[in-house]
Amino acid sequence: MKAVIFDLDGTLIDSAPDIHAAANAVLQGEGLPLVTFAQSRSFVGRGARVFVERMEHAVTGGNDPARTDHLHKRFLHFYERAHENTRIYPGVVDVLEGLRASGFALGLCTNKPLGPTRAVLAHLGWEKLFAVVIGGDSLPVAKPDPAPLMAVVTGLGLTLSQITYIGDSETDSETAARAGARFGLFTEGYRQTAPEDMYHQFRFDDYRALPDHLKDQAA
Repeated sequence: MKAVIFDLDGTLIDSAPDIHAAANAVLQGEGLPLVTFAQSRSFVGRGARVFVERMEHAVTGGNDPARTDHLHKRFLHFYERAHENTRIYPGVVDVLEGLRASGFALGLCTNKPLGPTRAVLAHLGWEKLFAVVIGGDSLPVAKPDPAPLMAVVTGLGLTLSQITYIGDSETDSETAARAGARFGLFTEGYRQTAPEDMYHQFRFDDYRALPDHLKDQAA
């Protein structure tokens, strides 16, 4: 069997509007300045804790551990319920169904905490879509440490040579590079670096092109 392992935010779904709303709900409740959508989007990628640290620093000019802990807890409260404006990228549903029909196993490796990850998967009707799901708090370390990706590979009962990892960000690219995994870069996500400066074996901006990139793996 072969498998495709996906990142979630910025790769399969555009959740940036809901993440922005959750961030500002927290800040408003604390009487702190709000962040712009562009700021919030730039904070995504290294997990909820780092997101909150970046948000806190942007609005207060620094980080205080006790305040960070409090903001993090409040953010997770809103984050787990933030689905209203999340959208699946065009073509994703058909491609995922096609991959499963073609005999690919599907895995998910995200820095989104497992609680919000399970919540959004349930919201989308994807509870049973992925054979293995690893969130940002499933292990003591998160991406770009390669351990979460390797945990998905191991959970699928496969080896690195049998999988392709699909992501959108610098974090995903670095994770794949450190693991030595084949990486496909979805260029319409949350990256801030030019694609040519990021580790990848192929890149695409339309999910309809992904199956062609996986043909060699399916052979």
